[in-house]
Amino acid sequence: MDALELVDFCSEVLPEARTDPMRLIDRWIGEASRTGLPNPNSMVLATVGADGAPDARLVLLKAVEGRSLVFFTNLESKKALDLAVNPSAALVFHFASLERQIRVKGRVDPVNRLDVDSYFRTRPRGSQLGAWASAQSRPLRSRQELADRIAELEVQYAGREVPAPSHWGGYRLIVSDLEAWVGRADRLHDRFLFRLDAGDAIRAQRLSP
Repeated sequence: MDALELVDFCSEVLPEARTDPMRLIDRWIGEASRTGLPNPNSMVLATVGADGAPDARLVLLKAVEGRSLVFFTNLESKKALDLAVNPSAALVFHFASLERQIRVKGRVDPVNRLDVDSYFRTRPRGSQLGAWASAQSRPLRSRQELADRIAELEVQYAGREVPAPSHWGGYRLIVSDLEAWVGRADRLHDRFLFRLDAGDAIRAQRLSP
């Protein structure tokens, strides 16, 4: 592999410890969006399955509700199977255009069915049909098989609302630890670790780069 150029950082100093870490997520997503970063609400979700092996994939943050981060997925997917046996997970947001990163850990709980149905109704119709058509992560003989399934669903639901499948739902990660990182010159990066207690207390600690 060719040597990669070492890029230096020059971002602003991270806000002081009094910063509300949950508001920081919304603020940085908004700032990243204004720089033109595609899908600034994308985050890496890391889980551990029954075999003890870690896995990771990108998902989209759909809401920040109090101390919870909400995302939706197929409930028969690998991530859902992992969360069924080990309901703890980690998330990473990387805002490359801002030279910033947020790491999060916490417990994951299912989103209630009423909220799932409510969110599903806001999705584009094509995405709604796709949720029915895709047996996520299972073998697929060809792309045409998927296209044929979509065509069947378009006929089935012609002129009427597409309901949320029972195998599609959401999760909320209840944040216990959040680390905010800002790239700084000479690799002397700015880092704060926020610990969110069960009540309203937030403990903040500056970390070495």
